[in-house]
Amino acid sequence: MADRLRELRLDAGLTGRALATAAGWDRTKVSKIEHAARAPNTQDIKTWCRVCGAEDQTGDLIASLRAVEGAFVEWKRLQRSGLRRLQESRAALYERTRTFGIYEPGVVPGLLQTAGYVRAVLTKVGSFRDVPTSDLDEAVAARIARQRVLRQGARRFAFILEESAIWTRLGGAEVAHYQLGHLLQVMTLPSVSLGIIPADADRELWPVEGFWMFDRERVTVETVSGWLTITQPAEVAQYAAAFEEFAELAAYGAAARALITKARNALD
Repeated sequence: MADRLRELRLDAGLTGRALATAAGWDRTKVSKIEHAARAPNTQDIKTWCRVCGAEDQTGDLIASLRAVEGAFVEWKRLQRSGLRRLQESRAALYERTRTFGIYEPGVVPGLLQTAGYVRAVLTKVGSFRDVPTSDLDEAVAARIARQRVLRQGARRFAFILEESAIWTRLGGAEVAHYQLGHLLQVMTLPSVSLGIIPADADRELWPVEGFWMFDRERVTVETVSGWLTITQPAEVAQYAAAFEEFAELAAYGAAARALITKARNALD
């Protein structure tokens, strides 16, 4: 955003001081916006475009501003109404998506989690992020209910897990044992492709942050502190490229089942 606004000023042949004077702003405002030290608001963008004679770009820049503002949302904001509402808020996105691409380096994805595993995850989420867990049962039920998309409609799901994800023990040995058994069952669904990247795979691209692609139009990333939504085509394309590279490294079918069974037998 800062770079685009600076380009408009330069194309108009204006100095930062001249733009600020014409806009009626403090002389430092332009510099702060161009160096991303201060975020512009909608009116700032309208004024900037008018002074630069680029009013035809106002709508696109305002749309970009809103995308930037909504790209990262803190967990505290997302979960301020409790755990259940956050789980339910994603249902519409899942329902309208037809092709899912999901990569996880250290945890079983939510669509493949058992109720016990979900409970272990959300219990930790509540304590780690200081979120009320009075609605934990409802939140668990809501996440499990989302899994119906695996069996409904003409959807395709490509899951790629690092082998470390199936060795991550959440909720104790019994929960982990049942979870791995569930993976063996769900990978037989015709809508599901489950690949596991062996820990000893020769690779050039290292494990990255877990991410979910929705129809290759949107990518979501969970961070420690918040939720990142990516919609810019060039950035989505980078995640798609990473996903394809991971897919080539992954084991499928009998080889994937062998890796899961090995991890499961280690729990006995």
